Amino acid sequence: MPVFFQSRAGRQCVSIVGFGVTLWLLGTLLQLDDSLVAFMTGFGEYGADKLVLALGIAGAMSFIYSVLRIADLRKEMELRAAAQAKADWTATHDHLTKLPNRYAFERKILSRPIKDDEAEIEEWDRNVTIFSVDLDGFKKVNDLVGHKGGDVLLIEVARRICALGNADCVYRFGGDEFIIVAFALTAQREERFAKLLIQAVTRPIHIDGFAVEVGASVGYDRWVEGAEPLEDAAHRADLAMYEAKSRGPNHYFVFEASMQDKVTERAALETRLRAAISNKAIKPFYQPLIDLKTGQLCGFEALARWIGDDGVNIPPPVFIDIAEETGMITALFENLLTQACSDALTWPEHVMLSFNVSPVQMEDRLLTSRILKVLSASRLPPQRLEVEITENALIQDPTIAALILDELHAAGIQIALDDFGTGYSSLAQLARYRFDKIKIDKSFIATYRDDERQEKIVRAMLGLGRSLNIKTTAEGIEEHGQLAFLLQLGCDIGQGYLFGKAMPAAEAGIFISDRNASLASTA
Repeated sequence: MPVFFQSRAGRQCVSIVGFGVTLWLLGTLLQLDDSLVAFMTGFGEYGADKLVLALGIAGAMSFIYSVLRIADLRKEMELRAAAQAKADWTATHDHLTKLPNRYAFERKILSRPIKDDEAEIEEWDRNVTIFSVDLDGFKKVNDLVGHKGGDVLLIEVARRICALGNADCVYRFGGDEFIIVAFALTAQREERFAKLLIQAVTRPIHIDGFAVEVGASVGYDRWVEGAEPLEDAAHRADLAMYEAKSRGPNHYFVFEASMQDKVTERAALETRLRAAISNKAIKPFYQPLIDLKTGQLCGFEALARWIGDDGVNIPPPVFIDIAEETGMITALFENLLTQACSDALTWPEHVMLSFNVSPVQMEDRLLTSRILKVLSASRLPPQRLEVEITENALIQDPTIAALILDELHAAGIQIALDDFGTGYSSLAQLARYRFDKIKIDKSFIATYRDDERQEKIVRAMLGLGRSLNIKTTAEGIEEHGQLAFLLQLGCDIGQGYLFGKAMPAAEAGIFISDRNASLASTA
C-alpha cells in the first residue's frame, strides 16, 4: 500500500477522499441534511426522492468500483516497483558471482550519498582502503576445464574473498578483476589483508576432477577522507596492482608516487609511438644468419629499431609491448614487413628474410592475408620469407594458431619456432605443429660451458632437430669456442655478434658484398 500512495493515482485518491470528508463536515455544520429532507418532501410528487436514491446508489457503486480500482492499482504499482528493483539489481550486480559490479561501485561508493545510518557514516569517516585484485593464469584454467569450469572458479574466488570481509564491499569489475573496500585498517593490517587475499585466491580449486590454481596480483591504497574523491584511491590501487602484476604472480604492492610517474611516462611514450608508426619512423634492422657448414650468408632476421628524435634508442620490448596492448601492433607489423620485403628484393635470391610475429598477432584470423598482401605488393616471393613464432604465442588460441600455420605453409612461407626451450611445453608444440626450423635460445648458448646440464640440453635439442629433419639455428653466438662446439654437434645456422649485429638496410648491403668477397678470397 505505501507504494500506491507514493504514486500520482494514490495522491489523487487521498485528495478526493479528503475533499469528500470536508464537504460532509461542512454539510453537518450547516445542517444541510435537514434542508435535503425538506427538499425531498416538498418535491416528492416530482420523484425527487427517487432521484436522490438513484444518486446514492450510483455513488455507492462508484465507491465500490473505486475501491476495486485502487486495489488493482496498488497491485500494479507493487509489481512495477518489484520489477524496477529487479532491474536495478541486475544493472548493479554481476550475474555470475552475484557481487555488485563496476556500476554499483561508481553509483554507491564514488558518489557517496548521504547515509541514514550514523554508524555507517562513522565507519566511512575512520578510513577506507581500496584493494584491487586481478587473477593470474585464468585463461589457462579456461583452456583446461572450459568456460563453465572458469565460471565455477570465479564463483569460488568471489566466495573466498567475501569470506574475508563484508560481501557488500566486494565488487567484480568484469573478467577476473575484483575490488574490495575495507574499513579502519592500519598499515600493518592492510599488508596482512593483502596477503590473506592472495592466500585465499591461490588455494587449489577442484573442478571436474582437476585441481586448478590461479595466481593473484593485489594493489591497494588508502583514501584520504575529505581531501579527494574516492575514485582517486581506486585508480591508485589499480596502478599498484599493475605494478604487482609486472613482478609476476602472487605479489602485492601498496601505491607509491613513482607508479603514477610510470603511467605518465608510458602515456607520453604511447603518444610518441603512435606518431612514429604514422610517420614510419620505426625501421627494420637486419642481423645476419650464417650457414655454419659453408660460411655463406643465408638470411637476415629483421629486428625493429626505434631511435627517437632526441637520438635515444627505445628498447623493442618496451614499444612492442605498448603496441600490443593498444592495438597498434598490426600497423607497426605491416609497416616493418613492407619495408623489409622491399629491402630483401635487393639481396641475392638465396638470402631469406626472417620476420617475427608477436603472440597477439597469432590471435588475428586475418594474419595470413595481411602477410600475403604485403608480399604481393612488394613482389617478394613467399618462399623467401620465414616467419618466426615463439612457443608462448601458440598457446593463446591453439585452434587459430594451427589454422594460421597451415595457411602460411600452403602459401610457401617457412616457419621457425623461436626461443626454443624457453616457452610453454616445447616438445608438445613440435608434436602438434609443423615447423621448418627451430631456433635455440641464446640463454642456452651463453651458459652451456658453465653448466653441464645446459650442455646436455643443447646436445639434445640439436639431436632432436636432426631426428625430426628440422633445421636448427643457434642464437647468441659471440665467441669462436661456441661456434666450434656447435659445428661439432652439427648445428645448421648461426646467429650472433660473432657474425654481426643488427644493422640498417644500407649496411646490410655492404655486409653481403664483404661476406661474398671474404668467402671468395678463402676459396
